[in-house]
Amino acid sequence: MSALVEIRDLSKAYTRGRQTVEVLHHVTLDINEGDFLALMGPSGSGKTTLLNLIGGLDSPSSGSISVAGTRIDQLGGTALAKWRAAHVGFIFQFYNLLPMLSAQKNVEVPLLLTKLSAAQRRQNAKIALQLVNLADRAAHKPAELSGGQQQRVAIARAIISDPALLVCDEPTGDLDRQSAEEVLGLLQVLNREQGKTIVMVTHDPKAADHASHTLHLEKGSLVESPP
Repeated sequence: MSALVEIRDLSKAYTRGRQTVEVLHHVTLDINEGDFLALMGPSGSGKTTLLNLIGGLDSPSSGSISVAGTRIDQLGGTALAKWRAAHVGFIFQFYNLLPMLSAQKNVEVPLLLTKLSAAQRRQNAKIALQLVNLADRAAHKPAELSGGQQQRVAIARAIISDPALLVCDEPTGDLDRQSAEEVLGLLQVLNREQGKTIVMVTHDPKAADHASHTLHLEKGSLVESPP
């Protein structure tokens, strides 16, 4: 199985006033196509920073990161934005849905940057909502949906452009256990049946159990097992 994500000697530091804080230290990691990886570790360990680098939301201070053969650490702002839109789906703890739009219109949002017709956007959104078992809620606005349903709408939005890679930051962190299990089961289906490569940050060992394997970060470095 080939690596979709190749990370080599990756470091990330932020400057706060006169102080430099190194968040990631010389991380080297391969993530294979079709993998479902959970990233765990205490707060401040660098999990979300690593996730943001993989998704092209941030740039490293040093080292390299390639996704599907593209050196995203070498892309400028505009090129990186286009790359993200085409290749990555984002799922966050808070659903970031637009409150005045229906579920279907929320799912369509990423397609507004494409040349697809309005009819094709509607059709694609309908298919995505069917995949997350929410076809019957297409006309509902976020306030009319449960937390679990809102997260499933967010997942439909993330997959509408058919990205190879899904990056998920605490996707069940705001959900009750039953809703969390539904969302995690859906992620497993997307991984196993749709072939999506998934990288998920979580604090929840039960969530991590749904992944094919787990890596732990401690103080910005990968460790073999939790400390």
